[in-house]
Amino acid sequence: QVQLVESGGALVQTGGSLRLSCAASGSIFSINTMGWYRQAPGKQRELVATCTSSGTTLYADSAKGRFTISRDNAKNTVFLQMSSLKPEDTAVYYCKAKVRVTNYWGQGTQVTVSS
Repeated sequence: QVQLVESGGALVQTGGSLRLSCAASGSIFSINTMGWYRQAPGKQRELVATCTSSGTTLYADSAKGRFTISRDNAKNTVFLQMSSLKPEDTAVYYCKAKVRVTNYWGQGTQVTVSS
């Protein structure tokens, strides 16, 4: 079992920046990929960015050039640095950890970008 706790969501103005954090606990030695997903009202949950334990990253097109995912394996934490935020980035952001074929999710953190 893996437990994930996100933090860092807030209300921010267009063009602003935020840093989300996700701390993992439990069977953390078995975590491979960690990532961030988001879900806006009335929309499906979508990929934002992922990072493997070796540091390989993957970004959604909407995140490229504006968001940066990083991991601190020693602290079992994954971060999402977001800049140049737009109103369309407004969503609940979820952290996900993959252990073999099982996905674990955090409770989500709200990011609201005002225009």
